[in-house]
Amino acid sequence: MKAPSPAEFGPSVGERIGRAILIVTIAFLTFVGGGWSVLSKTFPSDFLRNAYRASESFLAKKALSESPLRTDLWYGTRDSSRGITVYDRTEAFLGYTLFTSGDGPYARLIDMDGRVVHEWRKPFSEIWDETAAVRRPRPDSMIYMNKAHVFPNGDLLAIYTAASDTPWGYGLVKLDRNSNVIWSYLQRAHHDLDVSPDGRIFVLTHEFTSEKIEGVTDLARPRLDDFLVVLSPDGEELKKISLTRALARSRFRQFLHAFPAFAREDPLHANTANYIDSETARNLRVAQEGHVMTAFRDLGLVVAVDPESGEIVWATRGPWLGFHDPRPLPDGRILLYDNFGAFRGGRNDSRVIEFDPVTMQIAWEYTGDDDRPFFSALRGSAQRLPNGNTLVNEDQGGRVFEVNRAGRIVWEYVNPVRNTDPKSGASFIPVLTGAQRIVAERFAPEFRTAIENGKENRQ
Repeated sequence: MKAPSPAEFGPSVGERIGRAILIVTIAFLTFVGGGWSVLSKTFPSDFLRNAYRASESFLAKKALSESPLRTDLWYGTRDSSRGITVYDRTEAFLGYTLFTSGDGPYARLIDMDGRVVHEWRKPFSEIWDETAAVRRPRPDSMIYMNKAHVFPNGDLLAIYTAASDTPWGYGLVKLDRNSNVIWSYLQRAHHDLDVSPDGRIFVLTHEFTSEKIEGVTDLARPRLDDFLVVLSPDGEELKKISLTRALARSRFRQFLHAFPAFAREDPLHANTANYIDSETARNLRVAQEGHVMTAFRDLGLVVAVDPESGEIVWATRGPWLGFHDPRPLPDGRILLYDNFGAFRGGRNDSRVIEFDPVTMQIAWEYTGDDDRPFFSALRGSAQRLPNGNTLVNEDQGGRVFEVNRAGRIVWEYVNPVRNTDPKSGASFIPVLTGAQRIVAERFAPEFRTAIENGKENRQ
């Protein structure tokens, strides 16, 4: 009988140890080589970085998909307040308040007593089709209306935004007063919109790009680029302006070298589209009628864009941080929601400021007080009312309030919606976004009569 050869017994202990060492060595060298590639930005750094981002995004989505309460659409409740908590009938500016809420795809119109007089509701899944820029939408529980605009006859424009997704802009829809779809624009609209007197719609969109911009080397590839899009009243795209490229070719291009490291992949983070009409332009020395004011959050820039030429005609930085909603006023000043600009007791609170864009002097500010501070890390807006009061939308607190020039709150509404985390038992409130006060006279007689008679009251 022939004796078996050593090969028939398999690898020796020494051979197995040697192979293990070889595998560990190859893995270590691959790790070191990959790290060196990423740091030195040489091939295949883009591939490795993108693979890491994709895996990170996938894991984040998987974790957040368990409950909307774990997204930035919900925050822990501060107290038990619900509905109207303050109403000074002698000082508050009368009208209806339109807002959207992080708990669902709807917009609500309430009266001064907090009663819902009308609601528009339409899940994104009923609007989405295969032409949409977003190929795999998040579940409806993760998608809400982020900003809305109501027309006199009760038609509504609304932007859809998703939690736990990037890009988060999902599209724009026009609904009639009964929430039937009139048209939809399924590009990645996000944050804000405005409507000019002639009916054109100005909206922000964003998308991933790997395009290089000459002379700007620090931008990530791919990155989110923001666009200002002009739509016809029927929702047809008339113009699309790359705000990143507009900034790069403007006299303000040096700001593209001043964004923080964390913003390389989303350098502008535009969050505002405020159309400058003739009344506002009369005393505004830095922009003209027809221009659009926007905010580049991470660059700290307030910017005016000429939609006709696609050029940035003015920009400035100031003492604000993580800000939203620069809104030109008829007296030539600008109102702005400063998310982190108030320093109180060792922490950063939010504030609203009114400043002169030429002298940069702050003419008025509201910072809350020790008893009633306010803070929203994300989102936020402020509207100057005809009586001189200011309507402030503190999204993270789930509330909107009206404050007079002396800093006294004369009206306040807290989102009454609550949810409880089944694991911790903690109570959560959804963000309240895009709040705006609308005078009753703005509505057409038929729609106004319906809501004033309470025919559509949804208490």
